[in-house]
Amino acid sequence: MSAYDFLRPVKDSIPNGYNFWVYTPVDYFYTQEQTPVIIFLHGASLCGRNLDRVRRYGPLDAIVKGRDIDALTIVPQNPGGAWNPKKVMDVFDWVKRNYPCDTTRVYVLGMSLGGYGTMDVCGTYPDRIAAGMALCGGTTLKDVSGLGELPFWIIHGTADRAVPVKQSKVVVEKLKNSGNDTRLLYDWWQGANHGAPARLFYLRKTYEWLFSHSLLDRERPVNRDISIRYEDLRRVYNDIKRGANNLEVIDGPSVIKSDGSEY
Repeated sequence: MSAYDFLRPVKDSIPNGYNFWVYTPVDYFYTQEQTPVIIFLHGASLCGRNLDRVRRYGPLDAIVKGRDIDALTIVPQNPGGAWNPKKVMDVFDWVKRNYPCDTTRVYVLGMSLGGYGTMDVCGTYPDRIAAGMALCGGTTLKDVSGLGELPFWIIHGTADRAVPVKQSKVVVEKLKNSGNDTRLLYDWWQGANHGAPARLFYLRKTYEWLFSHSLLDRERPVNRDISIRYEDLRRVYNDIKRGANNLEVIDGPSVIKSDGSEY
């Protein structure tokens, strides 16, 4: 059996909601209620109504290429415009009703438009998300205080021409100025362009960091023992089981405005 055998497309199951993929890990039916959940939000170039598009990069592609991600992995497709936090959580609630899982270990990550969505979802529902990671994004939230209530990692390249690093820095400065940054990690990768952070979805340490957090953690501290550096991307495929040499990362030259919409 291949990873494709564990993928299920879910279409038109949520009125006015997103279509999405659900990946069940190989041992899921033995672990079910102990299985964590990953929600991945894609960038603007994968928006539309062809669900196959959202498998072009991200956790699902990493799994197909051999990365072992032991989590119920949910990948909704945004038809266009900014991600809607409520619609994202509607997808999770549908999955929760149909797939037993560990609701104390739910993680959101995304890049570009999905980085905006990740901040918006985590900042709106910090009591439901165990940890989040936003790559080369920003936020549409006027009040970012919710992002200080959960372990959260922001990564952005300084040479990003599609979404300027300033969009992430504004969020960090707001959290720092309000003294609400004790659970925050952030990295500005010198010289990294817009597409570079996409390789993080293929890096084992990305998932180790996410899975190290739980809603049950007392005071919900952020794990600072795992570091992810720009240099790590050179070795991102070294421990993948098979065939990661022909990776194609596509998150086109779309330019995202501060509200998360596309020029």
